[in-house]
This record gives sequence, C-alpha cells and structure tokens, in this order.
Amino acid sequence: MRTNFTHYDSAGRSRMVDVSAKPATVRQASASALVKMSPRALRAAKRNPKGDPLEIARIAGITAAKRTAELIPLCHPLLLSHIDVQAAFRRNGVVLSSTVSSTGATGVEMEALTAVAVAALTVYDMCKAIDRGIEITDIKLLAKSGGKSGSYHAS
Repeated sequence: MRTNFTHYDSAGRSRMVDVSAKPATVRQASASALVKMSPRALRAAKRNPKGDPLEIARIAGITAAKRTAELIPLCHPLLLSHIDVQAAFRRNGVVLSSTVSSTGATGVEMEALTAVAVAALTVYDMCKAIDRGIEITDIKLLAKSGGKSGSYHAS
C-alpha cells in the first residue's frame, strides 16, 4: 500500500506523474453510480417523449471518458481502446456502469469514474423537470487491472 500521494513532489507542489519510463500494458477499469429518484420521476423517465434518457446518458458517459484529461487537471490524455457504459432502470432509480480499456503506461480508473459521473449528471439533467430532489450516489471504482500496482476489486 502506498504511503505517499503521487501527484505531489517532495516540496508539496502539484505535479503530473511522469509515466515515460513505465511499460505499456493492457489496462482496464470499471465503475458504477446510482441515480435515485422518486417513483413519479422514474415512471416519467421510462416514457419520456423527447427520447430515451438512458441512451443519452450512455453516449454522454462515453464522450466524457474520452475527455477525462480535459476535466481532471493532472490526468494524462489516453488513447482508449474501448469504452462501454450501461444504464438500467431499477426500483429506486437508474444504475450506471462503465468499463474502460487501454494499452498504455497509466491506468484508466479516472476515465471509468468520469464516464459514470457524467452519465449520472445527464440522467439528472433529463429528469430534473419532474424531480429536483434526484440524488447521485455511490460513485465508485469497482475494479482495475494492469500496471505495476496489479488488480483491485471492490469488496
């Protein structure tokens, strides 16, 4: 387990981690989020005449994963080889999941997390007219693989 933050130098200044000496390996990460909403909003979202809010959220999540380095200041721009975002209605809202893959010198955890976060915000945007009390919760990394630190699986 690390005992230091990698995005700070020894003087405490923010820095982008230098990955130039790291070998390129296959990297993958998955993340999830939950959008809780009222039964009324959930019913309305399922029959939205403007289009399927889950499909719009999926596309927003894919787009966000590709633009993560523009949103998170110290993230490296990555060539992503695959992005999958899924969205499904549940009894209390919408569950979102993402899987992102790349072959490179740094991981794709931030891309997977950004995908579900932006997809969740898109669900909120599509449904806020019915329910301003929508909650976005449980954004979390589910798993990651590849690289020197190996695999991680949430408990």
